[in-house]
Amino acid sequence: MTEGTFPQIDTARPNSARMWNYWIGGKDYYPIDRDVGDKIIEVFPNILDVARHSRAFLGRVVRYLVGEAGIRQFLDIGTGLPTHDNTHEVAQRIAPECRIVYIDNDPLVLVHAQALLNSSVEGKCAYIDADVRDPEKILAKAAEILDFTQPIALMMLGIMGNVVDDEQAYQIVRRLLDKLPSGSYLALNDGTSVVHGSARDEAIEISNEKGGDPYVSRTPEQIERFFDGLQILEPGVVPTSQWRPEATPFGAPDPVDAFCGLARKA
Repeated sequence: MTEGTFPQIDTARPNSARMWNYWIGGKDYYPIDRDVGDKIIEVFPNILDVARHSRAFLGRVVRYLVGEAGIRQFLDIGTGLPTHDNTHEVAQRIAPECRIVYIDNDPLVLVHAQALLNSSVEGKCAYIDADVRDPEKILAKAAEILDFTQPIALMMLGIMGNVVDDEQAYQIVRRLLDKLPSGSYLALNDGTSVVHGSARDEAIEISNEKGGDPYVSRTPEQIERFFDGLQILEPGVVPTSQWRPEATPFGAPDPVDAFCGLARKA
């Protein structure tokens, strides 16, 4: 972006990051995002559970990575709009020296990037304007901030469904992982249609018809393939609501149509 200019934001088309922000109770969206978001809720009300459980998964997995795995560096691709408990906030609350690089190419996220850069004094937080389909640019820019000789947690939450070609999606993740050192981790979640079936498919169709970002849901088996060659931690690839959920008096949470996992590179 040229200094002194601002990115063009299309307020006539729905945007996945803005609709997601709407579903999790944020305030950074436009009427088109709310309108299409409400139409999706009508046919797939569980999208609210998907969004909120996916956000809660982020918190749990970052707390594990920092608190138990000792990770101090994060490469978060598909950042989305800042809300509460972003990756750097969760990580630096435990270890203020953590370094986080956010990647996104959404113009509204770029406008709000300054909010993401509110790092602790001891650590560092940066935002890079790049597309997930350009892993070479991501790696080159991230290397200016992160130490690629030390373990890095690669966070890819809710982003790979936007890469609709399966082989391209797998190649992107593989290319990124190839550059990470031993002891690094991949945390990934992706949308499915195995819990609520046609309702999720209808929601995707509504978004596509309204000009939203292309999206594809994958099976749990297809999502597990992203972790090929890595050591998948317990409980494996499961609904985000059921990945190491916090104990409550009400038993295990219901499954949602987003599956996730965490895996270590040997």
